[in-house]
Amino acid sequence: MSIRHGLLALLERGPRYGSQLRTEFESRTGSTWPLNVGQVYTTLSRLERDGMVAQGGEDAAGHTLYTITDSGRAELRTWFENPVDRTSPARDELAIKLAMAVGAPGVDIRDVIQSQRRHTVKAMQDYTRLKAQALAAVESSSARERDDVAWLLVLEQLIFQTEAEARWLDHCESRLIRLSATAANAPAAPAARPGTEEAAPAARPAAPAPDAPPVAGAR
Repeated sequence: MSIRHGLLALLERGPRYGSQLRTEFESRTGSTWPLNVGQVYTTLSRLERDGMVAQGGEDAAGHTLYTITDSGRAELRTWFENPVDRTSPARDELAIKLAMAVGAPGVDIRDVIQSQRRHTVKAMQDYTRLKAQALAAVESSSARERDDVAWLLVLEQLIFQTEAEARWLDHCESRLIRLSATAANAPAAPAARPGTEEAAPAARPAAPAPDAPPVAGAR
């Protein structure tokens, strides 16, 4: 998630101060990714250092206002015009957990999958309920329609994401079942005796040829 570009997008609508930016960011995303004021002001300081925002005086209450610069607008346009890079995906805790659970002593990976599936289904149900509320707000044409539409898009992404996660968990369980069945049906290799290599059969003495001449000196 790019807090940096999110703040630039909000500042393009006009000057704002830190707490205002935090409130509008959370309103636009339904507080899915909550921010604290410290994060906002740290990001604003870096944007100011990079010449993308500038301080633009104070409002009536004495809050320091920030405005977007031409460099900031150019950065924002580039962000909107270019796809999000998926070639270096962020670390996914669930994928890492299942990878480490494979063969871990005392861990039944099936229990890990079942526990996660229950949580994922519950999250999907919660997101679906919130989506119904967001749809109702959008259809009511309230004054916050823009934020409601933005929140609806975020919710739908979360629903698709949890649906995909549930399908992946089903796939993982099926994969483990197939691998277990394959291992159970595999023929067992003969065991060698401890401390020795498998001995080769003893060589038998060669029998004399049927018409071989007598050996000299033999009686």
